[in-house]
Amino acid sequence: MNKVIVVLAVIVSSGCTVEPTVKDSAPDSIPVDVMAVPDAVPKYEKRTRAGNPIQYKVLGKQYKVLADSKGYQEKGIASWYGTKFHGRKTANGERYNMYAMTAAHKTLPIPSYVRVTNLNNQRSVVVRINDRGPFHNNRIIDLSYVAAIKLDIQKTGTGFVEITALQPRASAKSIKKDYQSMPQQKNSTFYLQIGAFNQQVNAWQMREKLLAGQIIDSMIKVAKNQNNDLYKVQVGPLYSVYQADKVTKKLDLLGFRNTQLVFEK
Repeated sequence: MNKVIVVLAVIVSSGCTVEPTVKDSAPDSIPVDVMAVPDAVPKYEKRTRAGNPIQYKVLGKQYKVLADSKGYQEKGIASWYGTKFHGRKTANGERYNMYAMTAAHKTLPIPSYVRVTNLNNQRSVVVRINDRGPFHNNRIIDLSYVAAIKLDIQKTGTGFVEITALQPRASAKSIKKDYQSMPQQKNSTFYLQIGAFNQQVNAWQMREKLLAGQIIDSMIKVAKNQNNDLYKVQVGPLYSVYQADKVTKKLDLLGFRNTQLVFEK
């Protein structure tokens, strides 16, 4: 039990994990040629003891660390962290360097490697996960400042992205070749999912509550399967992070706190 407590203490006190009390910021000057900073190259690394508990809780929410990253893919909102955390210890004990190609993730093993693609401009980078976070509504990854610049989201602070886990390869050239052969996805559409039900009546009751709270862009989508249909209550479509955050805050005030940002074709 003591070991678990120590692990959680390390996670909560490290890196970008918990909501900052002091506003983070970009550096006054950048001492590196950003575009010359190479992407991280996936290589085999032993899973670290620090930063990899079986599960942990932050701000009242439980997270379970994945056994491995193989096959992991996710779309959502990326953010970045900068000067406030520069030089501080990350979840695995390394020092955060905002000029390196690293990132924080809530559940991927540490270390692991992911390709992050900006869905608005199709820019792509490869980063190494060495920290936990971001623990903010609907954020799926916290990028280093340099990675954010290379994706062109440093000015807005956030952006819609796709994350794809990468496994160790022979060379950076082979990784680039694989990426170039992947179909490029554009016009991604996001929704805030409020709930998913097996019974249609429950979905309609939730939608009625949303309409009563002036959430008019709500809908029920039916996911067909062999056993039981799933009725998903969603709000959207959402075309910007600002819009997603605004709707999330309004839903939170209405008592809908377990929303999930989802991508629907």
